[in-house]
Amino acid sequence: MRQAGRYLPEYREVREKAGGFLNLCYSPALAAEVTLQPIRRFGFDAAILFSDILVVPDALGQKVWFAEGEGPRLEPIESEAELSRLAPHKASIKYSIICETVSRLRQDLPDETALIGFCGAPWTVATYMVGGRGSPDQAAARLFAYGDRAGFSKLIDILVESSIEYLSAQVSAGADVLQIFDSWAGSLPENEFQRFAVEPTHRMVRVLKERHPEVPIIGFPRGAGILTPDFVRQTGVDGVSCDTSMPLSFMRDEISKTGAVVQGNLDPLLLVSGGEALERRVREIVHEMAGKPFVFNLGHGIVPQTPPENVGRLVETIRSVSVAG
Repeated sequence: MRQAGRYLPEYREVREKAGGFLNLCYSPALAAEVTLQPIRRFGFDAAILFSDILVVPDALGQKVWFAEGEGPRLEPIESEAELSRLAPHKASIKYSIICETVSRLRQDLPDETALIGFCGAPWTVATYMVGGRGSPDQAAARLFAYGDRAGFSKLIDILVESSIEYLSAQVSAGADVLQIFDSWAGSLPENEFQRFAVEPTHRMVRVLKERHPEVPIIGFPRGAGILTPDFVRQTGVDGVSCDTSMPLSFMRDEISKTGAVVQGNLDPLLLVSGGEALERRVREIVHEMAGKPFVFNLGHGIVPQTPPENVGRLVETIRSVSVAG
């Protein structure tokens, strides 16, 4: 999942130079540098663009800022009337800055290293736009959706259309693969999951496939559990990320039946801990998924306190197991 970042001392140096998180996202030279840092250190098979899912609401005109030590903050949108503050026709101005980073990366990365572009899924991005910050239960967005179905659906529609344009521009700039992060999909009841996680993602995938049929798309409906196979079939994604709670047996026996490439689901905190427990789990995951289309990955983003040496050992272990069969 998320690579660039907070666990590398060289990242922290660049982050300080940028003077703010969004400044870093909108500085193509610096954003490209922190994307490349983990590739230089560990030789990963793919690089993921350094950016943030909240670039989309920021580009749409919502006020977004990052409070040091507290995370993102947004000026909340709490009604359909407040959607008038958004300016979708102006979003391409900031998207073009991110795409300059993509272009730089495609030039600087080795040919064999894939470049992953991404955005947040409409539901997940909407939870921040409505709540004004992250929350443990996404209550503000859920209440908006229950109380004003038409208004909330309009917000989702805006995000679908703008996210399509954003991802399409990333492909045109050089992204080889796209990923759609629905980090808060698991907070939705089954019927709402269909309406606000599956259907918007399906709309995005359909249009993107029409424009860029050769580009694989990965979905990440975090917390979807047993709904994941249906998510894959109904959205048309080519790959699906699985969180740490997803049983390996379900990944192997049920999700793989969809034909999608499966990725995940190592616990990021096990990567922090390291040692024999980490190596044992790596081998278990590789063994369980042997013979299936599978990409080894974490079950969510790497965390700041991760020792870089543990990441190096993880890569060594995966490659030694793969070579050994």
